[in-house]
Amino acid sequence: MRLLAILLLTIPLSAQTGENVLLVANRSSALSKQIADYYRPLRAVPAENVCYLDTTSDEEISWTTFQKDIEIPVGKCLSNGDLREKVLYIVLTADIPLRIAGSGGSIEEAEQGSVDSELTLLYQKLKGSKFIRKGMVANPFFGKGDAPFRHPNYPIYLVTRLAAYDWNDVKGMIDRSLAARNRGKFVLDLRTGQDEPGNVWLRSAAILLPPDRVIVDESTRVLYDQKDVIGFASWGSNDRNRTRRWLGFQWLPGAIALEFVSTNMRTLKRPPDNWTYTTWDDHAHLWADSPQGLTADLIHEGATGASGNVFEPYLVACARPDKVLPAYAEGRNLAESFYLGIAYLSWQGVVLGDPLCSLGKP
Repeated sequence: MRLLAILLLTIPLSAQTGENVLLVANRSSALSKQIADYYRPLRAVPAENVCYLDTTSDEEISWTTFQKDIEIPVGKCLSNGDLREKVLYIVLTADIPLRIAGSGGSIEEAEQGSVDSELTLLYQKLKGSKFIRKGMVANPFFGKGDAPFRHPNYPIYLVTRLAAYDWNDVKGMIDRSLAARNRGKFVLDLRTGQDEPGNVWLRSAAILLPPDRVIVDESTRVLYDQKDVIGFASWGSNDRNRTRRWLGFQWLPGAIALEFVSTNMRTLKRPPDNWTYTTWDDHAHLWADSPQGLTADLIHEGATGASGNVFEPYLVACARPDKVLPAYAEGRNLAESFYLGIAYLSWQGVVLGDPLCSLGKP
């Protein structure tokens, strides 16, 4: 057993390449195709690993449209190219729908969810597994920080998305992923007066990260205008002391971010620059039917990757900083780091970023 443990520790955790990526573009979107054409040679994704869909660019679709226009065609791309085992990461591009409409409700009952999270189950579906639509599915890779991600050990695809407000934001995200280095600070901003799981996870992340690279704040102060940021986690617009939409950070190439916000991936449509967080009662100033912060703001400001949710995920299903950030700091790639910290699939999560982005070893 000791020898096995030593061997597992010597297995490279981020050795995957473009051959392990299925790159998915929407044939009806010039932006989607532009992103795929730009990304593919930079990561040496084989031409046969590019999957073109014919679907709407609407952000919300029905379950029937998801199956007909996305799930079944992506499955055919994987099966026809004999890629089911080799592909570990599915990379969606801009103008592929975000949300699947359906009934809301509890984590056991809701049918609405993200396209990305639903596609993680496609590996098992191609092997004949069936899933009920309502509720979530436990992520078998959650918390498995010492294990290499491979099939069939972990029978899922890790789905990320190269998408943001516009082409410049997406190009910047891709370019920064190629320039990522293991340096900089991890900024963890707790909200006061709350002894709850989110704050516990943020404190645990601070303990697990290199102590000389961590900034933690538990006061009423919000950590704005930080320099040399490589990782960030906070309550975002759910911190009542957060009054500024823009953090003013200097983000390093490869920086990732996560916030405990229910609907921060509800849209990739860019609000006016002077739009800011408001309240649910302020109906005149909601953006995409919500007053809450937006994940794409983090990318626009300079982050390389970030996670968010299309509908209410409940705190327990948000990406966990105590799992995501230490894995990333130790050299895991972006996709594996985020999915190590996402407890549930077939749910609300979206991960923006190049799955192969890695800081390398410290």
